[in-house]
Amino acid sequence: MSLEPQIPGLFSPEQGVLPISSPRAATQKQIDYARAIAQKTGATMPKNLSANRAALSAWIDTHKPKAPVGRFSNYPSSKQVAFAERIARVKRRDIPQECFRDKNMMSKWIDGNKPR
Repeated sequence: MSLEPQIPGLFSPEQGVLPISSPRAATQKQIDYARAIAQKTGATMPKNLSANRAALSAWIDTHKPKAPVGRFSNYPSSKQVAFAERIARVKRRDIPQECFRDKNMMSKWIDGNKPR
């Protein structure tokens, strides 16, 4: 007596690999952003890329301009500071001064103090 289920063809190697689902189409916002990047950088965007959201996202990641590196590139953004200040007001707590000079420290402070 076998412990395997008696469903014919369930574990047969002839079945092969079946796709889980078809790729989702790219959003209009993604397509517009990719076109803007292509126009600015002069890169050519493949025509069939808009049919696959993941492929277009990968193309955008490889072709988008890199963030500027400079004296203030490690400072937190104004939105990040505003969010931290709102949290500090709610929690009645001060934000350490070094957080205003390092975006990673500000992010950690926000994660450790945001209301749950």
